[in-house]
Amino acid sequence: MDHLPSPAPLATRLRNTLVQYHSVGDSEWRLAKKTKDATVWRKPSEEFSGYLYKAQGVVEDVTNRIVDHIRPGPYRLDWDSLMTTMDIMETFEENCCVMRYTTAGQLWNIIAPREFVDFSYTTSYEDGLLTCGISLDYGEVRPNFVRGFNHPCGWFCVPLTDCPGHSLLTGYIQTELRGMLPQSAVDTAMSGTLANFYSDLKKALKT
Repeated sequence: MDHLPSPAPLATRLRNTLVQYHSVGDSEWRLAKKTKDATVWRKPSEEFSGYLYKAQGVVEDVTNRIVDHIRPGPYRLDWDSLMTTMDIMETFEENCCVMRYTTAGQLWNIIAPREFVDFSYTTSYEDGLLTCGISLDYGEVRPNFVRGFNHPCGWFCVPLTDCPGHSLLTGYIQTELRGMLPQSAVDTAMSGTLANFYSDLKKALKT
């Protein structure tokens, strides 16, 4: 696919999908991993044959600063150990872009480096922010990379009313890594990666 979709309808659909995930009842999720920084659950994805993961934890900082570290921009590469390169390919508005990024190999390189091209959108949600994305079939795949695909993903970040200066960060991730991979390896990597995301983010915000 060589042309980009119209950003406004895609952004609206993406936001609505994430809000729908955010309303899924607790009983539908199964615990996948729990650390001091985050809890990770999962349920079968409705988009592909893998899982939709939900991660949640309290982060000590204000909503805007947390989201600035997560969304496409200068901060993300500095602290996210999984992300190795990131380029903004197109910018539609300040809060809307297409980015290409690569990830490091995982699980002793059982999972080889991956490349993604994602549409990214950041918008207000309740008293906080939602930054979300979805992969696009756009641009040439670089050699030595498998092109992965992110089904609708996003991060809700809202301030804790009873704890000033702290925010509740809730993520929904469903990544199709593609390539010849045992599903068990993918599931192990995803839970660990999401838990590490919180601990790495917290360290970055303190510097």
